[in-house]
Amino acid sequence: MSLRIRKDDMVIVIAGKDKGKKGKVLKVLPSKNRAVVEGVNLVKKHLRRRSEEEKGGIFQIPAPIHLSNLMLFCRSCNRGVRFKTQVLKDGTKVRICKRCGAQL
Repeated sequence: MSLRIRKDDMVIVIAGKDKGKKGKVLKVLPSKNRAVVEGVNLVKKHLRRRSEEEKGGIFQIPAPIHLSNLMLFCRSCNRGVRFKTQVLKDGTKVRICKRCGAQL
């Protein structure tokens, strides 16, 4: 199964409470069709001290968001875009923005 969004991609949220936010994909969970995006879908987690050096408290961590709510972000268009894949002459696959033709 091939996923449209990969780790380290810039994405924009198109639906939900964080609509319009941009962020970098930190992790992709293919079995659940979800991704963890930096600064998006933050939840509060209560952590206990496990050692003298480690601090406990309430932290905000990003939770997974469904891939259908994300769109690949094109820096040249400065918006979320659809894309197509193209095979270059050397045999590598690249993603091309359908709007401006830039390589993503």
